[in-house]
Amino acid sequence: MSHPKNKARVVVSKDGPYLVTGDVPLAEQIIATDSEGGSESWEQGTTYKEQASYALCRCGRSKKKPFCDGTHSRAEFDGTETANRAAYREQAAVQDGPSSLALMDAEHLCAFARFCDPNGQVWSQIDQTDDPAVRATFLRQVGNCPAGRLVAWDKESGKPVEPELPVSIGLIEDPPQQCSGPIWLRGGIQLVSADGFEYEVRNRMTLCRCGESSNKPFCDGTHASMKFKAQ
Repeated sequence: MSHPKNKARVVVSKDGPYLVTGDVPLAEQIIATDSEGGSESWEQGTTYKEQASYALCRCGRSKKKPFCDGTHSRAEFDGTETANRAAYREQAAVQDGPSSLALMDAEHLCAFARFCDPNGQVWSQIDQTDDPAVRATFLRQVGNCPAGRLVAWDKESGKPVEPELPVSIGLIEDPPQQCSGPIWLRGGIQLVSADGFEYEVRNRMTLCRCGESSNKPFCDGTHASMKFKAQ
């Protein structure tokens, strides 16, 4: 959760777009649901042509989404970053389970993808992770949380239990909520603030692309309440 193992980099420009460098693949990632409408898995949608660098819209108003078209300047977009810059472990609450697992939860990072809800919710499942079937379900649901709000923690090794994700950027689409979600940084991409601060590198992070998050540059779920559309 600290040092990137690749050249991928996203810089938050002042009141402007996210500047992506390092040949980072870009594709839609779509929330797929189970028979009861709960978030179940991820499906890949449109894949964009590979580029060494590109600028992704951050204000939510570009006519060329997901890419920036300069509208942020005309709209006088205020992209001031307000997010807590402390390491994830300093921000997260910890819930111990009966097995070697614990659940770490930094609630303010929630991007409202709802993978935590099925099967009685992960906060209840953690108490039953001595059951192999529950443990597997728990790890799958926690690992599907795009924001990394939720992290399964191995108490014996002192390390997170993370899904293997390719170094890439996802553009989340949320058909059940009929809206477009955040930008999903996957696989450990370095995020740099407009003032040069290097945020902790994490396997999963979600960045606001509707322009309305109160936790910039990270998503806070506002896209769902405003029914943000990227298309």
